[in-house]
Amino acid sequence: MIGKRPIASAIILITLAAGGWIWLQDHPQHNPWAPLDLRQPIGWATANKIVALKDDVAQCRAVLERSDVSFRALDGTGEGACERPDKTQLTAYPLSPDTPSVTCPVAAALEMWRAKTVAPAARDILGSDLARIEHLGAYSCRRLYGRSEGAWSEHATANAIDISAFVLEDGRRITLINDWDGSEEERQFLRQVRDGACGVFATVLSPDYNAAHADHFHLDQQSRWTGVCR
Repeated sequence: MIGKRPIASAIILITLAAGGWIWLQDHPQHNPWAPLDLRQPIGWATANKIVALKDDVAQCRAVLERSDVSFRALDGTGEGACERPDKTQLTAYPLSPDTPSVTCPVAAALEMWRAKTVAPAARDILGSDLARIEHLGAYSCRRLYGRSEGAWSEHATANAIDISAFVLEDGRRITLINDWDGSEEERQFLRQVRDGACGVFATVLSPDYNAAHADHFHLDQQSRWTGVCR
């Protein structure tokens, strides 16, 4: 005879599992099996789903289309460690001095970061809308830190971008080199946008990481397993 306690425990587990599944259905940003839409809030599963798109560029670009993100698919270039089969350029993104072509997962994360983190933080903390985001570049066919040997940088395929400043509609320019330790509002803003980037990029390096990143955020989509958020 089966005891009442195991049956009751099984019923409780089934009820909890069913409730959890219903909750995930209502919160697709936390559901690893739900289709990715960049208009959704950033959730527990968001970064992993974006990084996974590295293995399927066509699917990644389908996500951009589904999310109403304007972009241009460019022909691949390069060879060897610097081969670039995935060159995706956002065509309506406020990057300055230009909008470089990056990998599609970087483009997807940039759009979500701007819409869900940077723009709201600019309004809420600094009291102004975001005008543009300044960068130091995305593509550079080189090894890490420009060394002559060792691992290749994610910049070698433009699977990374370095962000240096944020310009507001009221004319203010918030830079990492000058404002990381600036006013309370500037410090709060820069740390909030850094932390928000960690929800959509595999690796986020800031001035808190080392001196080499004193003037920029390094954002890349290498791997969630080896990624750093600091």
